[in-house]
Amino acid sequence: MGVVIWIIIGVAVLVISYVVVIYNRLVRLRALVRESWSGITVQLRRRADLVPNLVSAVKGYASHERELLENVTAHRGDAISAKSVGATAQADAALSGMLGRLIAVAEAYPDLKADANFRQLQDELSEVEEELARARRYYNATVRDLNTQVQSFPDVVVAQPLGFKVEEPYADADTAIQTAPKVDFG
Repeated sequence: MGVVIWIIIGVAVLVISYVVVIYNRLVRLRALVRESWSGITVQLRRRADLVPNLVSAVKGYASHERELLENVTAHRGDAISAKSVGATAQADAALSGMLGRLIAVAEAYPDLKADANFRQLQDELSEVEEELARARRYYNATVRDLNTQVQSFPDVVVAQPLGFKVEEPYADADTAIQTAPKVDFG
């Protein structure tokens, strides 16, 4: 009888230890997701801080592009103030599109393209966009790792009761990139 009790106690200790290991792994993965989301918001803030300077530089040369300049200024903080990953991605894509049009407008003005301040701002924006792309990839990798653990057996048995859930990846809202372009040589 004493041996049976020790076997039961040993199995219980093993099960508890395994649950603790799973829990700690899930906590670490959730922390990585939160940290990586913070990296995205830092880059979005950096970009939002560049927008007024970029708009000011363009405004001096292309004041008749008033609607575009106002839209860029009005939407510069939308991604930062969004409340969900999906809303952030949508606002980010919208601002990226507007900034692309703003740069395209700037290309039509040789004096503006030659302006050292504008070139510096354009370089900074390019750097921020690269950092933002890296932050998005890192976030999606950490979300993938957490989601895999949360949905895998035996972790799912521990994850759901302890409040771990599947996180939303950062996805581009542009559905056009998800289909192959049609090429017609005729």
